[in-house]
Order: sequence, then C-alpha cells, then structure tokens
Amino acid sequence: MSYELTGKLVAKYDTVQRTGTFKTREFVVEKSEDIGGRTITNFIKFQCVQDKTSIVDRVNAGDEIKVHFNIKGTRWEKEGKVNYITNLDAWRIEQILNPNASEITGNSEYLEPLDTFSATSPDAVDDLPF
Repeated sequence: MSYELTGKLVAKYDTVQRTGTFKTREFVVEKSEDIGGRTITNFIKFQCVQDKTSIVDRVNAGDEIKVHFNIKGTRWEKEGKVNYITNLDAWRIEQILNPNASEITGNSEYLEPLDTFSATSPDAVDDLPF
C-alpha cells in the first residue's frame, strides 16, 4: 500500500553506505495543518534505499514537494530484547511548481516525477508490461 504527503523539504542528508550492497538516504519534510483554528506543524523523516537514494538530488531545501512512500515495519531482536522499527520508504518525489495554484484551480502544478528515465537515451525502450 502506498501513501503520499505534500510539504516543504527542510533537510536532506548524504547517502550512507550501510553494507557493501545496501545504502540509504534520509530527508525531512515539514507539513503544517490547521486543526481547530491552530496551526500544527510536523516534521516527517523519510528514507530512500538503494537506487532511490538519488530522487532527492533535484530538489532543494524550501521546495514544495509531494512524496510517494510506503510504510515498512521490521521486528528486530538482540540479546533477548525485541524492538519494532517503522520506516517511511520514499520511492518517488514530485516538485510542486506552483503550490498556490490549488487554491485557484483546485489542482497543483507538478514537475515530472524525479525518478523517471530522464537520464536514459532517447532511443531507450520502455518494455515494462504496466
């Protein structure tokens, strides 16, 4: 199941090589909501793994973005103690060009998703069945 969240990018961190074959990268999005006349601000930390660590390269702190993510949970046990870890695994980011457009037209304007095939040659063939 996937989710999405729109907010302002406030921090992005360097890629960390966890093992010889596994790497992660984290970033933080600020999301403010008006609840009962009060503005509540949350800071949500996401992680990207493996080939998705580069999806935050094309956005900067202060940019409005839409993050597509999955919620992942893991059970971890060490020395008889059990711990549960939850991660928000981002797999796509869209930069919002005009965040105020939704107030006027009902739709925000987005750039092309930042994980598409823009780095491939124009002769590349998309042979995915979906």
